[in-house]
Amino acid sequence: MNATKTLAAVLGQARGAVTVEPLYLGEPGPGEVLLRMEACGVCHSDLFVAGLEKLPVSPLTLGHEGIGIVQAVGAGVAGWASGDRAGMTFLGTTCGACEWCAAGRERFCPKQTNFGYTLQGALSEFAIVPAAALVRVPAALAAVAAAPLCCAGWTARGALREAALARGDSVALFGFGGLGHLALQMARHQGLRALVADVSDEKLEQARAGGADLAVRAEEAGKKLQKEFGGVHAAIVLTPSPAAIQQAFRALRRNGTLVLVGLATSVYELPLVDTVLKGVTVRGSYLGSRQDLADVFDMACGGALRAHVEKYGLADAPAVLERLRRGEIAGRAVISF
Repeated sequence: MNATKTLAAVLGQARGAVTVEPLYLGEPGPGEVLLRMEACGVCHSDLFVAGLEKLPVSPLTLGHEGIGIVQAVGAGVAGWASGDRAGMTFLGTTCGACEWCAAGRERFCPKQTNFGYTLQGALSEFAIVPAAALVRVPAALAAVAAAPLCCAGWTARGALREAALARGDSVALFGFGGLGHLALQMARHQGLRALVADVSDEKLEQARAGGADLAVRAEEAGKKLQKEFGGVHAAIVLTPSPAAIQQAFRALRRNGTLVLVGLATSVYELPLVDTVLKGVTVRGSYLGSRQDLADVFDMACGGALRAHVEKYGLADAPAVLERLRRGEIAGRAVISF
């Protein structure tokens, strides 16, 4: 058996340090492909996984916004060949038989696997991946530009669709990081009034420069958006902050929709009376449909969507994760191989 040597960003144990380590991969097994990675985005979900008390797999290679080139295919793989370009997302395999898979909502499959969580991830020079989990990536997109679209872009698109907004409606985006700066572009593309709330004055300036109709400090967003707009049709919370959820709720008009996206183990509270009497809808949003991801790639190819990327090498991955933890990344950090 031939072994492929690779370097990877590895979480050795639950809540341990992330280090760059040499690994040896075997040949792809039945239904698998070997990818040579070109780029991988660094996501807040990587921090979420790194902070869990228990891991389903350890040691664990992190990363799930991967773009790579197929190097070899295992037995039984159809539709993929050496030289093909492929993308990895957080969603790995699904059962294909449950009611959610049958309805095209396979991201809610109870038997799903996930890259960088229950499967080894994409922050590696090479990766062995189930072929069924790969997505097609347009050749027109550079790898570092395409990588953030595989999670941040897909998730932002799914959240906006879950909000069920019409042209001219208002949406408040809480958190202007990797997801937020893409969600703003999408909201403007949809003809929405796009408002941004964040705790960082620097990121609020970036939001204004990006075309936000209003950018406000997160701690005063609820009151400000009620005063300026009479409330918003939807508020999408892209950050894992209970305080942001409360402000987002306060920003809603009657019959508004609160969409929760950011992952955390925190508990949040909302006022029951206002939820009921104002007819507020509270929804969780996780990734999006396959069509949503295709739409994201199409928008990027057409020039309507562009990730703001900070590019790094694999050796920088541990430091990048710490910078992300401190909120110091503007847009999306991408590891380029």
